[in-house]
Amino acid sequence: MSKKLKVVELFAGVGGFRLGLEGWQGRSASSCYTKEICSDYEVIWSNQWEPAIKAQYASMVYEQHWGEAQHCNEDIETVEVARIPDHDVLVGGFPCQDYSVATTLKNSKGLLGKKGVLWWSIHKILDEKINKPPYLIFENVDRLLISPSSQRGRDFAVILKSLSDLGYAVEWRVINAADYGMPQRRKRVFIVAFHQCSGMFAEMQKSNATTWLLEEGFFAQAFPCKTDKKMIFDETELHGDVVEISEMFNKSASVFGFQNSGRMVAGRVSTLKIQADYHEQQACLACALENGHVADEFLIGEADLEKWKYLKGSKKEIRKTAEGFEYNYSEGGMSFPDAIDKPARTIITGEGGKSPSRFKHVIHTQQGYRRLTPLELERLNMFPDNHTNFPGVTATKRAFFMGNALVVGVVEKIGLTLAERVKNAATI
Repeated sequence: MSKKLKVVELFAGVGGFRLGLEGWQGRSASSCYTKEICSDYEVIWSNQWEPAIKAQYASMVYEQHWGEAQHCNEDIETVEVARIPDHDVLVGGFPCQDYSVATTLKNSKGLLGKKGVLWWSIHKILDEKINKPPYLIFENVDRLLISPSSQRGRDFAVILKSLSDLGYAVEWRVINAADYGMPQRRKRVFIVAFHQCSGMFAEMQKSNATTWLLEEGFFAQAFPCKTDKKMIFDETELHGDVVEISEMFNKSASVFGFQNSGRMVAGRVSTLKIQADYHEQQACLACALENGHVADEFLIGEADLEKWKYLKGSKKEIRKTAEGFEYNYSEGGMSFPDAIDKPARTIITGEGGKSPSRFKHVIHTQQGYRRLTPLELERLNMFPDNHTNFPGVTATKRAFFMGNALVVGVVEKIGLTLAERVKNAATI
């Protein structure tokens, strides 16, 4: 590729998308930053804003690595689209919220969703840009496909329809990073979209939906997959405008369900349940552990050990509410300690801190039982070592960053595949 693809990164956090697309200091995440990567991407503008927080530590970490010049630490809802430079790829891990549509703007093609719902900030950029980005890459939690419980899949249908109205074809895939050899069982839905000005849009229009999702498509190339003999496949049309979909999607007796892979072209949605088809070496939690002793603050003392065992153990007991009502409570047990010869469980935002927890990782080493360090959490997300080590940023805050982050290796595979498909389309 003669010119790099220009990228705008929204909801940047501490830069996971950027690391996946650009690499770090010319090296790739998939090699633990030991091998060179020839990146076809250049991030030209980024935005990170954490609401209701005075100290914008995530943005500070981002600026520490990439500078302040093209980085915006302001609420994206207040940023004028004219300030955002034209770009080829728009990326971001936008928050999972309620995407129902409140109303339409009378004199505009734009849409007004609920206040504070950041999907509409993305929509505003795409709507107002005369030169729309040909490619979009978004990430979200996989429950987006089934939210809300009262209208299963409505939120995702609203997103698909709004992108279709803006001239995009869309493909999605729920990816568990561990299924493709990465060290953490982190499952997220990744969404790629191709504007009608792009060669990929034309490819999708001409292709068969099942063949695309299993063999020829974008995600099939990046993350090989298969389906079982039952092959759960479904199709539907997104009829009406976005407001109608917001109000009526999946309210009838006939319920349509989004599977873990699918695509939408010209409002027609095809969705297929797939499985990962990966046979290479599997990374594990042990690969991320520090050599030697770790700081005492991560050790679990004898006094707290029973509390940890209780929280992680199975339970069948009677509990009482604040009003005095008694009820039966039960839950299954969790591994204690965590197995280090398998991929780690999903890192959560509450991973840091000394207090006993059911969901924090605990391992057993020569030092005894201990929690994971910020460096180890970074490695499980395939970040460079000490990426979030910044003056004033506590170990608890660093753990929070990793709970919010994505697995960089997944983005790297997506970026390499997109660059290859763009090159191939240019030579046809």
